[in-house]
Amino acid sequence: MPPDVPPSASWRIALPHSTAAVPIARALIRTALADIDAPADTDTAELLTAELVANAVEHTRSDEPIELVVELLPTGCQVEVHDRDPAPPGGLSFPRPGGEPDPWQEHGRGLLLIRTLSSSCGHRTTEHGKAVWFTLPSLTPQS
Repeated sequence: MPPDVPPSASWRIALPHSTAAVPIARALIRTALADIDAPADTDTAELLTAELVANAVEHTRSDEPIELVVELLPTGCQVEVHDRDPAPPGGLSFPRPGGEPDPWQEHGRGLLLIRTLSSSCGHRTTEHGKAVWFTLPSLTPQS
């Protein structure tokens, strides 16, 4: 690996399956990326992480904790949120039928934000449910 490319680092943190998880996740992603001087946009990472965690809390029924996984990559960062519901998140990979969310509604724009602001996003089935993820590119050009 070239000397100017940071080594990979990752964190895996259990969060409560409650609305308290959202501000905790925001603080964790902000602190983790700042502590390692991550090359990704911290504000965007914080916003999209909050959206994933809020969706996991709101749309899954479980007393089990959800899990936040942050991985620093040489090309940016990847964030995953794991929950116990294997059902895919509707509207993450493609817009829902009927077009974009109604701007007057309180909900419905989180997955649009993730699709728009991340360099890639998706979901995968896990042994205990699913992981929903996004990646952000490095803000600094790689040599």
